[in-house]
Amino acid sequence: MIIGILIVLGLCFGSFVNALVWRVHKQSLPKSKRPKNTNLSIVRGRSVCVNCQHSLSHIDLIPVVGWVLLRGKCRYCKKSISWQYPFIEVLTATVFVASYLLWEFEVKGSEIVIYGLWLAVLTSLVALALYDTKWMILPNRIMKYSFGLAFVLALATIAIRNDGYSTSIINLVLSVVISGGLFALLFYISKGKWIGGGDVKLGFVLGFVVATPVYACLMLFIGSLLGCLVAVPAILFGSRTMQTKIPFGPFLIVATVIVYLFGREISEAYLRLLGIS
Repeated sequence: MIIGILIVLGLCFGSFVNALVWRVHKQSLPKSKRPKNTNLSIVRGRSVCVNCQHSLSHIDLIPVVGWVLLRGKCRYCKKSISWQYPFIEVLTATVFVASYLLWEFEVKGSEIVIYGLWLAVLTSLVALALYDTKWMILPNRIMKYSFGLAFVLALATIAIRNDGYSTSIINLVLSVVISGGLFALLFYISKGKWIGGGDVKLGFVLGFVVATPVYACLMLFIGSLLGCLVAVPAILFGSRTMQTKIPFGPFLIVATVIVYLFGREISEAYLRLLGIS
C-alpha cells in the first residue's frame, strides 16, 4: 500500500517538476520570446504542449500513461514529446520508493515529518538537476525554495531525532561552511571561471541537507568523482573538449542523494578499509 502510494506521488511530483522547469525557463525569457496566449503561472497556468501550446486534456496529463497512449507525440500538432517527461516521472517515483526502503529509521510517528520533508527537498533537487542539465543554469526561483526546504529539513531532523542539540548544530554549521564555503572560495579565486555562482548557492543548500562535515566532504568527493567519470571519457572520445562547460549541479545532487541514504554505510566501510573501525 505504502509503496503504491509513493509510486503515484512520485509520478505526480515528477510531472510537476517537468512543468515547473519549463515554466520557470519560459518566464526567464524576454516577453517577446515567451509563448503567446499561454499562462505561465506555476499555480494557475493550464498544462500545454511545449510545441504548439495547445491546452492538454486530462488523459494526456496522466504521468507516463499519457505519454505511452500518445506514443510520444502531441495529440494536436503531432510533434514528438521528449522522453524527458516520462523519464523524470519514473525517476522521481523510483527515488521516492528507494528512500522509503532504504530509510535508516522506521517511518512512523514524528519520523514521518523528516521523511516528508526529504521528499519535498528531493523534488526541488530533481528540478534543479533537470534545469541545470538543459540550460546550465541553477535558477534562483527554484533555488530559494530548495534552500528553505533544506533548512527546515535540517532543523526538523535535529529537533526530532535529538542526538544532542549543540553537537548537531555545530555539525550542521560545519557542513554548510565546508560545502558552500569551498565553492565560494573557488568562485572568488577564479572570478567565476572554474565554478558558477549557482553552484555556490547549491553548495550551501546541500550542506543543510547532508548536515554533517563528514557527509559534506563525502558528498563533494562523490560529486567530483561522478563528474570526472562523465567528463574524462567524453573528452577522450572527442564529444567534449577541455573548454566545454559541463553542468556540475546534477553530479552534486546525485552525490547528495547517495550520501543521504548510504552515508553511514560508506563512512563505516571507508574506516574499516583504513583499519580504524
